[in-house]
Parts: sequence; structure tokens; C-alpha cells
Amino acid sequence: MKDNFSHGSAQYAQFRPGYPKEVFEFLNSVASEGERVWDCATGNGQVARELVEIFDRIEATDLSENQLKNAVSHPKITYSQQVAEHTNFPDNYFDCVTVGQAIHWFNFEAFNAEVNRVSRNGGLIALLGYGNSITLDPQIQAMVTELYEGKLLKYWDPERLHIDEEYRTIPFPFEEIEVPKFEARYHWTPEQLLGYLGTWSGLKHYREAMGVDPLIDFAQKLPNFETVEIVFPTLFKLGRIIK
Repeated sequence: MKDNFSHGSAQYAQFRPGYPKEVFEFLNSVASEGERVWDCATGNGQVARELVEIFDRIEATDLSENQLKNAVSHPKITYSQQVAEHTNFPDNYFDCVTVGQAIHWFNFEAFNAEVNRVSRNGGLIALLGYGNSITLDPQIQAMVTELYEGKLLKYWDPERLHIDEEYRTIPFPFEEIEVPKFEARYHWTPEQLLGYLGTWSGLKHYREAMGVDPLIDFAQKLPNFETVEIVFPTLFKLGRIIK
């Protein structure tokens, strides 16, 4: 698993979008038992803090020590630094496994084998993510699209393609459960928009390769506004683990 997010972990925690409450309400309606969940690649605990309303105990793991240092604290959540594909958890231990905006970085075969090992028969696996933002201002959206598809095109990791394909091509050897479509909506200030764009892994790679920050030019050309409405389509792949 790649670690693109140890640097700038505080910015990631501050500016990355979340998931609508309805996603977790749906997960709760499907979960037959609610004792233990593994939140894999928890990052700053964004998903873990929502799971405390559903499950009694959350084991949250991440590759990045810096991400874990910025994670939200809660008595139900235990954090540990572990890789997704190999953990120290017992066999048949979890009622649910969740992954938020990270599955595309994993070794799929090894991770799926680990999920099968640590999950009880009939447990759930929920892959969450968010698609490319849709900015409801044509001028600003054109600028974001040019940055994403133009200037940064060759600086994205190949794994980013799974986001563009909305997780449809990710290997998923589980009994898939049909889910509704969800989306998250925000009204962001210029600072919030620029803060989010600054967390892009492609932009980080561009800075390292070129020695300049493309957000400086982007910010100078950005039209004046107080807030802009932004929509993030939610990626939600849900399955039941049958052994």
C-alpha cells in the first residue's frame, strides 16, 4: 500500500470532505450485529467517528503514524499502525470492515484475503469514497477540471483511475448488496476550496517534480466569491462475507 498522505496530515484532516449521514444510516439498517468493526486505512478517523453510533468497538488502523496523530479521539475507537494487507487481529473477529477513500491503494488480492480471515461469516464489508467534485459554478469548475485533467494529468498515480471509474472495476469477491446513490454537498469559501485541492496526491507529485506550486497561479486566477456549492458523489460498495 502506498503512503501518499503522511505529509500534510493536518491539512488532510481539515479540508477533506466527509460522507453524508444517510450512508451510515443505511449501513446500520443492513448490519445484523453491531459489536466490532475494523476501519482500515482510517486516516484521521473520519469514518471511525461515524461508526461509534453503530458499533460497540472500532479498531482503526492506518499505515501513516502522522495520520493517526491527527485522528479524532473517542473511547470506542482504538487506533493502531498496521498495513491493510496484514494485521494482528484474530480470525473471525469482526462484524464489519470499512475502508474510506483508500481501497484503490491496496493490494486487492492480499487485502481481500485478510478481510476473509478476520471477518465472521455473514459480516459486512463497506468500501466508501467520493468521486471527483462537481463545483456548481461553471467558471470555477472549468478551472478545477483543467487542473485535474490538464496540468496534473501525468502526475496522478495509476491507482487514481479506480476513483474515476467509481470503484466499479475493483475486485470484490463478496456477496454485493445494492445501495442507493448518495452525495455530499458543501458551501465552501475560497480557503476551503484551495485547502482541499492542496490535499490532492497529484498536486503533491507535481510540486515535488517541478519545484513550484500550481495552486499559486490557480488562486490568482480564481474569481472572487464568498462561497461556492460543491457536490461530491459518494462511492459506496457494500458486500456480505460468505465463507
